[in-house]
Amino acid sequence: MSTHGGPGRHPRLPHTSSHEDEAGRTSPEPLRTERRPVRARPVPKEDPVRLFEAIYFYIYDVGLSIDQKKVAALIPAHDDLGLVKRRDTPASLSLPRPLVVRLNEEAVMDPGQVEGFTAHARIYEDGAVSIVIRTTVRLRLSELHSLHSRRFSMGDETVTIDGYAEESFLRLLAAITPAVVDPSDRADFDSETYAAFCLIDGHVEPVPFLQENRSELAALLIGESPSEVLHESQVNATLGKPLSYRKDDLAVFDLDRCIIIDPRRDYEDLLLIVENANYQLLELRVLDKLLDRWLDEAEKDMRFYYADDHRGFRKLGSSVQKKFAHIQSLRFDALFILENLENSSKIIGDYYLGQVYDRLCAIFNTEGWKWSIERRLDTLQSIYEMVKTDTNERKMLWMEAVFIIVCIIFPLIQIFQVWLTSR
Repeated sequence: MSTHGGPGRHPRLPHTSSHEDEAGRTSPEPLRTERRPVRARPVPKEDPVRLFEAIYFYIYDVGLSIDQKKVAALIPAHDDLGLVKRRDTPASLSLPRPLVVRLNEEAVMDPGQVEGFTAHARIYEDGAVSIVIRTTVRLRLSELHSLHSRRFSMGDETVTIDGYAEESFLRLLAAITPAVVDPSDRADFDSETYAAFCLIDGHVEPVPFLQENRSELAALLIGESPSEVLHESQVNATLGKPLSYRKDDLAVFDLDRCIIIDPRRDYEDLLLIVENANYQLLELRVLDKLLDRWLDEAEKDMRFYYADDHRGFRKLGSSVQKKFAHIQSLRFDALFILENLENSSKIIGDYYLGQVYDRLCAIFNTEGWKWSIERRLDTLQSIYEMVKTDTNERKMLWMEAVFIIVCIIFPLIQIFQVWLTSR
């Protein structure tokens, strides 16, 4: 009797094949089982605590220019020592020399992972003020992106790095306002910000570190969350042009941030080039914005000037000379700024700092800003030259008409007088 369900029924076994042995007996081949590949669980990537120095630049345009002698009389400011010549820096390199002011950095306290905190301001003669905040911290790479919003103790309050920079700038501006020529509207300050994250841990090799943390570093540079998974094309576009001077240093630059790996901490000249490039970008952007407003005003002037009732000619004609003179002044300011840009690029040349400067100019599209400014200047110049020419031509027509009238009327008056006397 079968024990597997019913009479005559046999259990269903897996299909097997058989083979004969030497005695002619058959024996089944061993069973073949298919093994599915076992997926390994993703191992979380190690993100150790490392030593970084984060440098934040906040650059503001406060007016047309700043009288540095007046500033020195108002606050305890001193001359900047300038660029310390390192690497293959040319001796002829000359950058703007601002006044330097120490800020109230002692008020900021943090007993946690912060090992150092310094802050100072630079006051440029061309009307720009930069706040530079430097902090040395032990953090994980994934924590760097939010460092600027981390709260520090400041007296009885807490403040972020961004808030501290804004508050310091407003206090400084209130102190130096008498030295600012043609100050900008406080509600409409133009500014540039830039952050440099410097890995100064002596146990890191630059190239392997860059390769192992490509996605995280690219996300940090473009301001994305460290958990964001970027496409490889975006990672390549962000990290594709690193610069190195020695085997143990490396720098990658982007629009608002840069990564510098240098255990020797020999990057002060790079930071100065970064600040100078952002300062020049701000000047170009402010000038372009000013020219944009003037173009809007020029369009209104043209519509008013060529109105059918000719009131525009009478009202605008008297102010054309003033506006034309102001356009000439703007042209001179623009030429000086553009000339400074050209001098910087020519002086720096093919040196390592020149490569850094050229890389930043390419990222900032400096050539595009220069072209936009030159085009707008030419447009404004041609508009008001046309108005000036039309105004002069209309004046000449009036003068010719008056001259003709005088030439006709005066002889008639003489003839009439002769006729009267002859009677």
